[in-house]
Amino acid sequence: MTAATLRLDIVSAEKQIFSGEVKLLFVTGEMGELGIAPGHSQLLTTLKPGYVKATLPDDREEIFYISGGMLEVQPYIASVLADTAMRADDIDEAAAIAAKEQAEKMLNDKSAKIDFAKATIELAEAIAQIRAIQHLRKKLK
Repeated sequence: MTAATLRLDIVSAEKQIFSGEVKLLFVTGEMGELGIAPGHSQLLTTLKPGYVKATLPDDREEIFYISGGMLEVQPYIASVLADTAMRADDIDEAAAIAAKEQAEKMLNDKSAKIDFAKATIELAEAIAQIRAIQHLRKKLK
């Protein structure tokens, strides 16, 4: 590790998704978008469902989807702890779109007895997965 990089660990409840050196890290915190660079002050915050973008030392970008979780930052170490995390290119786009449509249908059906909190969370997670895929596609163009 050099002063120009920070160590990033992304861990889900099932396994470690990524561990390595990065130049920059972008995440969606509870209060908005966060950019983390080497030497960042200490921080502990909750994360919304969304994508995590890491810029590697060779300027390539890695994109991950997380279902939400926690971010802990030390000056040269960042840890993302998520219930669910995966590389954006591992997301099943068709399943994410279907989940989004199903959640929207549930929320719009006023006659059905549904758990609005659960449907809202499912909608947010599906939208976050779709955004991660779209960001990955944009990066590949």
